[in-house]
Amino acid sequence: MKHLIFTFFIFFSLLSSSQNLVLNPSFEDYERCPEIIGQFSRNVTGWSIPNLGSTDFFSTCSKAVGSHNYIGYQMPKDGKSYAGFYAFSPDNYREYVQGELSELLEEGKAYKLTFYISLAENSTDALKGIQVLFTEQKLVLSTKSFKAISETNINPKKHTNKRFRLHSTDSELFYNDRVNWTKVSLEFIAEGYETHFLIGNFNNNKRTELQEILKTTKAKHQFSYYYIDDISIEPLVKEEKGIIIEKTKEPKLKTNEIYTFKNVLFDIDKAELLVASKEELNQLYSHLKSNPSFKVEIYGHTDNTGIENRNKELSEQRAKAVADYLILQGLNTSRIKSFGYGSSQPLSTNDTEEGKQQNRRVTFKIID
Repeated sequence: MKHLIFTFFIFFSLLSSSQNLVLNPSFEDYERCPEIIGQFSRNVTGWSIPNLGSTDFFSTCSKAVGSHNYIGYQMPKDGKSYAGFYAFSPDNYREYVQGELSELLEEGKAYKLTFYISLAENSTDALKGIQVLFTEQKLVLSTKSFKAISETNINPKKHTNKRFRLHSTDSELFYNDRVNWTKVSLEFIAEGYETHFLIGNFNNNKRTELQEILKTTKAKHQFSYYYIDDISIEPLVKEEKGIIIEKTKEPKLKTNEIYTFKNVLFDIDKAELLVASKEELNQLYSHLKSNPSFKVEIYGHTDNTGIENRNKELSEQRAKAVADYLILQGLNTSRIKSFGYGSSQPLSTNDTEEGKQQNRRVTFKIID
């Protein structure tokens, strides 16, 4: 980062308040012990499904639909119950679990979502990443297909409606463990409307990244089926254990001057921050914390590769990812704004790879 040469040693932890806002997080409250598959909806308290799929409810109280079931074998992560859903199947057939929160999430506040999944033994493929869609109200859609969600005004892939917001878990990880439960977690900033959430796969079959587990010749068709259990959404509280600051030189950051991040990096066509980006962002946060009157604006830019509408969308998402990270560290939402300009403000030519690299950037400006 230009002129910013403080060295910071900051020791802190983001601690959960242990207040789980998910109703019936382990599916232990239900109306009746399941005797056949597909009895998740209208049976498990606080949970539903958004479409005409047939999400399953498993419980060790049942011999027919218990730990040994039609799709494999798995003991519950906690208690005696868990759920199961098709995350990938022919004709874009999808199943989801739709949860309800005990209270409305607070705008601008940081939360952490955690759940556990296990790939069913008979699945032919594993998925890369699972997605979570937060909504203002419970969804009720009259189709079994993924298309009902992707083609309504929700349009979670493009975020056209601010009352529906899609988050992706670790896109670098295939969830392929068929024996153990895998912990999945996601930190996010609430927008203040969230009352429900859906967990599943919101990509169509063509856009879904798969890892082959079993040859399809051994199964009737290609599919991914996941068990899920122990779901929580808890507010994050930042607790500082102590701060030691070694000052080597006063920072030279000037207000109303645009600086370019050197190490704020993203994978191609992605908006998730890489680990290498966080040290530089932590330095900026520390500077803002030391100067409480300062505000900051974040600007995302791309080169001209691809469709401009997508470039603008991607630049907005990347700038917002930076803003969200700083907010997670403790920066008040009133002190930060983010903008995306696509390829409209190039620094160099887009005719060379070197020029394109200069144009793909995230910048910031401090405002007093």
